[in-house]
Amino acid sequence: MAEYEKRAMTYEEDKYTFSQSPQIASQTGLIGYLRADMDSDGNGFFSNWFDWRKDLKTDEFKKELDEIINSLREEGDILHNRGALAVYCRNTPQARMNSEQEYYGVRVDTDKYAYLIRLNPNKGEYNMYCYCYRRDWLDDHIRQARRGIRFITPHYEEKFRIEDGEKIRIILSDGEQFERGCRYIDDYHVEVGEMIFHICEFAERMKQNGSKVIPLRSDLPDCCYSVNKVTGEIIILKKGEKGFYQTDIPTKGREESRELADFQNGKLGVTKAQEAAMYWGSVYGFDTSGADPKQYDADGKMLKPVRKDRGDAR
Repeated sequence: MAEYEKRAMTYEEDKYTFSQSPQIASQTGLIGYLRADMDSDGNGFFSNWFDWRKDLKTDEFKKELDEIINSLREEGDILHNRGALAVYCRNTPQARMNSEQEYYGVRVDTDKYAYLIRLNPNKGEYNMYCYCYRRDWLDDHIRQARRGIRFITPHYEEKFRIEDGEKIRIILSDGEQFERGCRYIDDYHVEVGEMIFHICEFAERMKQNGSKVIPLRSDLPDCCYSVNKVTGEIIILKKGEKGFYQTDIPTKGREESRELADFQNGKLGVTKAQEAAMYWGSVYGFDTSGADPKQYDADGKMLKPVRKDRGDAR
């Protein structure tokens, strides 16, 4: 039996092991996916195939898919049984998906096809989903998506960008708000929730409705500690919210506040660049470029000046 090289999937590949919209599935060359569970005793392999593009499901592909799955089911490989799968997941923490922590991702490439495999070692769950793509189509879409999703004004002025798969918060004119995941279609189209928009159409619709759009960047923490630059008090900042929350943490001055804020952020895993971006967003709005941690160095110093847009007062 031939052996196929496998590797842990990257963060940007993880999202392609879940159901895609018809638009993205077509662009990426999705052929279909195989779903399997290993039975109650962990030694079975009951699978179902789901078609997407029958025209791409050639005899060559079907033969190769069978060979790959059979190879991975050999003794000593990851799909031999649930025990072997659990061992792989435990010993390969880099394969754990960032956004879906109960899953692990593995990619197998051949000359023509890419097999993106989502794994779950738990009993009572489907243990494997294998999404099958034309490799060149998938990789081309991933490369283009790295440019990010642009959000603009109706006059085509860029407000901010988010990475493919990140979320936005939409705040309606009456104060109601909700979150939507976004996917890159191309440089001029975005999938928001289940709807596809031209980026200018989306901007015009938000303006007409009096709605505000806030990026919820995945590289920002949900909250962090900081120091009020006016009073020197320790404060709490929350992602996507202007202003700050006061704390009852007593300090003897700005220097001690800084030390305590750094200590608390260290426990949370928050970097100085993230804190700086959170502080900027709390003052000037999270829909401004300064609220992006990529704008700062490791010490939290801004790499280059950005425009201060105060937006609406809280």
